Amino acid sequence: MRIVVVCGAGASSTFAALRIRRAAEARGIAADVRAAGEQTLADALADADALLVGVHLADRLASLEELAGAASVPLAVLPGETRTLDGDAALDLAIAITGVPR
Repeated sequence: MRIVVVCGAGASSTFAALRIRRAAEARGIAADVRAAGEQTLADALADADALLVGVHLADRLASLEELAGAASVPLAVLPGETRTLDGDAALDLAIAITGVPR
């Protein structure tokens, strides 16, 4: 499963991606979790299975949905602050929008 986490510039999404990656490893789920900033998102969505969006980007959700839709990648908004994210909850969210993890 390939998960992309996006925040404004990519800094807090790096911490979120690390937490999700650790949660996947603990469960024995093969996951490639990457952080992206808005500027690099279109490229990051290539071959992605899920896009998780920081809650602070809610005002730009329509444009993010457009990018994700063009790449046929399901999108979900992360619950709470990206920098204090519960990796297990975020992984569950990615699994929920994609189906069974690969």
